[in-house]
Amino acid sequence: MKVCFKCGDEKPLSDFYRHKAMKDGHLNKCKDCVKRDVRLHRRENDSVREYDRRRYREDLRRRQISGENSAKWKKRHPERYKAHYLVSNAIRDGRLVRGCCEGCGTAENVHAHHDDYSKPLDVRWLCAKCHHRHHAEKRMADGGKV
Repeated sequence: MKVCFKCGDEKPLSDFYRHKAMKDGHLNKCKDCVKRDVRLHRRENDSVREYDRRRYREDLRRRQISGENSAKWKKRHPERYKAHYLVSNAIRDGRLVRGCCEGCGTAENVHAHHDDYSKPLDVRWLCAKCHHRHHAEKRMADGGKV
């Protein structure tokens, strides 16, 4: 447990961002206060808005926002794309129910993982962290190849 210097509430350490320079390894301001301060700063500071405008005009950023990168991915991986939208539609229609993570058991931020894209509705449910870990382990087993 730790007390936020901003709001004065005592909260668990998981409610504080990590910060190496702090004695206990966590920032002295809780996540809620940090987010509120950042929102306020962005709203009141013209230079931040100008930075966002310049950043949007950058070529890479425009391509990301326009969906150019995702369009290329769809073209390169049509079977994967088809499996993703079939799962999405099945969840929407109630034919497939999102389960808990097979790795850690959490029900938050759970992804559908395909072991075989030719069976689009045959998925394993993994949270974002376990899903990332699964692919990292698979890459290591394959000799570092993507």
